[in-house]
Amino acid sequence: GDIWPVHPRASEVEGYRCFKSVEELPGSPDASFVGVNRQITIDIVRSLSQKGAGGAVCYASGFSEVTDGEALNEALVQSAGEMPILGPNCYGVINYLDGALLWPDQHGGQRVDRGVALLTQSSNIGINLTMQCRGLPIAYLVALGNQAQTDLAGVLGTLIEDDRVTAVGLYIEGFPDVQALEQVMRRAHERRLPVVAVKTGISAQGARITHSHTASMAGSDDAAGALLERLGIARVQDLDTLIESLKLLHVHGPLKGNRLCSMSCSGGEASLMADTALGRGVAFPELTEEQHKSVAATVHELVSVSNPLDYHTFAWNKEEDLFGTYSAMLACGFDLSMLVLDFPREDRCTLETWGPAVNAITKA
Repeated sequence: GDIWPVHPRASEVEGYRCFKSVEELPGSPDASFVGVNRQITIDIVRSLSQKGAGGAVCYASGFSEVTDGEALNEALVQSAGEMPILGPNCYGVINYLDGALLWPDQHGGQRVDRGVALLTQSSNIGINLTMQCRGLPIAYLVALGNQAQTDLAGVLGTLIEDDRVTAVGLYIEGFPDVQALEQVMRRAHERRLPVVAVKTGISAQGARITHSHTASMAGSDDAAGALLERLGIARVQDLDTLIESLKLLHVHGPLKGNRLCSMSCSGGEASLMADTALGRGVAFPELTEEQHKSVAATVHELVSVSNPLDYHTFAWNKEEDLFGTYSAMLACGFDLSMLVLDFPREDRCTLETWGPAVNAITKA
């Protein structure tokens, strides 16, 4: 489609003709990015609304997150009228599915056919998430900013209806409309679309920064945790875990149950895996007598068969033996089966003996 830059003095931008004002545009833009100061933002948004624009991203800060900004925030919402606005104090939106964006900075994503949606109150956190190199396909990135008009529930409610979205990740500082979010999450559960969140503002310092950042009231962390649990939103504590959780959900989808199994060649790793289940609503159940016999038939006689399983290094580098053990454990019907492999550093070690384990679990 057409791109119409607006600037009061420039005649062109990157080869595109510039218009002096919104009023001079040859038509109603489908979507707009407003990158001017906070005072002028209100006037531009009013002009866009009167022009019949489809919506606008409001980039400027200095609204409800600062002492004198609340009145400006209200004026911005009034100037928008029926026109949807995103922000203010946000970078906008990137649609990697259809190749459309309103975004003023670099990003690390690329076109995908399906993937996860990321909704964040921090635009910079959003940029950082697109720079991940962990194989997580991102379908949408939406920076919410202050949520003066369009809020988390409104955006989430739209994205969960897209069949190409496999899971949703949230970076949130507060909950502007709990009732609306509750209704949206009810719909997400109907569609079996998992939602995972990082909720910031846990510490007193974090809560103060949260308010000065996007005017969000962090509130009690215990209350936030209880709300997320009631809404069925899984909570994680950091971005690394958010990425890995979304990757698992993208590939596997939501688990049918909470029964897990783990396999490793180390007792230490087996113990660590067992401990990870604490407080997470999942379990590593004991093997039944029949399952125990089936697995025991595939391992060395000195191996103590259990779940999590430490199959020792007797079968290490023996692909067929490993295949037998992995197959026996996978046949037990757990809701999620995991193999722990700690690959060595390549500059000082060799990866050669890890190949049989990778091949065996792939075949199993």
